Amino acid sequence: MDHFALKDGVMHAEDVPLPRIADEVGTPVYVYSRATLERHARVFREALDAVPDKLIAFAVKANPNLAVLRVLQQQGYGADCVSVGEMRRALAAGIAPEKIVFSGVGKTAAELVAALEAGIGQFNIESEEEGLELAEIAAEMGLVAQCALRINPDVDAGTHDKISTGKADNKFGVPIDQAGQIFGKLASHASVNLRGVAVHIGSQLAEIAPLERAFEKLGALVKALRGAGHTITHVDLGGGLGVPYRKGEVLPAPAEYGEMVARVTKDWDVALIFEPGRVIAGNAGVLLTRVVRVKRGLNNPFVIVDAAMNDLARPALYGAYHHFEAVEPTGAEMTANIVGPICETGDTFAMGRECDALQSGELAVFRTAGAYGATMASSYNSRGFVAEVLVDGDQFAVVADRIDAGSIMDAERVPDWLA
Repeated sequence: MDHFALKDGVMHAEDVPLPRIADEVGTPVYVYSRATLERHARVFREALDAVPDKLIAFAVKANPNLAVLRVLQQQGYGADCVSVGEMRRALAAGIAPEKIVFSGVGKTAAELVAALEAGIGQFNIESEEEGLELAEIAAEMGLVAQCALRINPDVDAGTHDKISTGKADNKFGVPIDQAGQIFGKLASHASVNLRGVAVHIGSQLAEIAPLERAFEKLGALVKALRGAGHTITHVDLGGGLGVPYRKGEVLPAPAEYGEMVARVTKDWDVALIFEPGRVIAGNAGVLLTRVVRVKRGLNNPFVIVDAAMNDLARPALYGAYHHFEAVEPTGAEMTANIVGPICETGDTFAMGRECDALQSGELAVFRTAGAYGATMASSYNSRGFVAEVLVDGDQFAVVADRIDAGSIMDAERVPDWLA
């Protein structure tokens, strides 16, 4: 459920009509609903009521906006970060350091130092090499790093290849058949408290079964590690639950996921960490755009909108589907190619899409854009960065300014020797 709906024939975000935001802020613009974020955070948390000891750490990469993070901080969420920049955003949003998990396969030495200085709750170590480097840095700083070893369970998540992270040939984690040996080697360092293991097999999972297979493998590993004399107190189960992008699409509910987790982990006797991202933020946002013009095409007309692949990259990157609809639908429909203004054929959101009939100047939205939308934006074609808005009931605020191309150009320099 989300809080974007028609009222008197006009789409609203909660109680704010989207044309009002377009008039005051301009387009394209991301619009987030606080009520939807809070509802999704609550539903996911309640789905895990049977898990007695847990931390839910929002995957910051899904939506790193400070206002979004503050909403989730107020819901008791921690943060899963994959860069020092994301860590600093989480801290700035008021998330306690001990609720921050630092994941990612390419943490630099400078990032490890910064995270140690911040006193984060857990490093998810992605390789033996990273673990040894972290142990050395922590020893030099006179600190002990709280860590888990990320495992690659060789489980196919059944999702898009570019967001699958748990197969043997993916870059993430250590092979499960080498985990015991690597764990023992890293655990021998006094500056590293290797307290558990972690797994994350991918994003936008449409089935629970791959997650259950991965968790069962992890449970067997926990038992083996304890049998080898290691103390295991924490297990990070990652994220990955998918959300419906198409009307009528049904995906596993958090309650179904929570039941499986409780059943599989009931004898583990550990604190569990979860890293939801898309399932919290995806349906909590839309990309509001205006039609530039409708161009006659050979087979279908082209609806050219002012949003582009630099604002919403997922269709160009993954062939991803985003439902597209008019803000003030008339009931008329059309079959159209929906495209942006960028000088790339890849700047295409849909071909031959059945959609609301639209004309030049009218407003439309791309649905389910609250995750992996603004965070993946670029300034390609010198277009600048899109604005972001958060709605709360009948009020809204700009929570990320539009950064125009001129401001970006102001950061560039022509050296004297080219004058």
